[in-house]
Amino acid sequence: MSWTRTLLGSLAVCVLLLTGTVGCGSDAARDQGENAASPSPVGKVLDDTDDDGRHYREVDEGEAPEVGIEVQPDPDSGGSWDVRLSVRNFRFSPAGAGARAVAGRGLAYLFVDDRLVTRLRTPGYRLPADLVPRGTHQVTVRLYADDGTVWAVGDGPVESTADITASEAEATVTSSPSPAALSVPGARLRTGGRCSPERAGKA
Repeated sequence: MSWTRTLLGSLAVCVLLLTGTVGCGSDAARDQGENAASPSPVGKVLDDTDDDGRHYREVDEGEAPEVGIEVQPDPDSGGSWDVRLSVRNFRFSPAGAGARAVAGRGLAYLFVDDRLVTRLRTPGYRLPADLVPRGTHQVTVRLYADDGTVWAVGDGPVESTADITASEAEATVTSSPSPAALSVPGARLRTGGRCSPERAGKA
């Protein structure tokens, strides 16, 4: 009789050990799956690049970020200009964000006449007067992912452009023609601009 009890006890211990091992294995596999990187990257990195050699990252139009730009003279600051961005399907990443592409996140590069002025992590900026001498200039904002790739739709980057004219007597803002408008009136995806007749708030 004692040998029967001993045999049953041994079998019970074996069952518990096997069950515990399987359970631990399942938890480990589940944790590994949750922490593993997503197998599908964001969009498709194209061969096309911007002027600095940064590759375009193409995403579907329905998921693509959008950007509009307003540039208005600030009469109270000695000829500087207030730049305001409006974005959709996009969030500005904080400083120190990891260098990887996350859908709908990143930063904006601001150009004046195709020269990089600054990288923005907020929608407002004051453009100094010395960067906009007398004459007509193009102010362009373009959206980038945190890994440095350019958000793109089709064959072009997600950007918006406004034309501004600086003179000693007055400053004017005009919009370029709009081949591909955003849902915001007067805004253009990729190569357009959004200019408001009203003065934007200070940055």
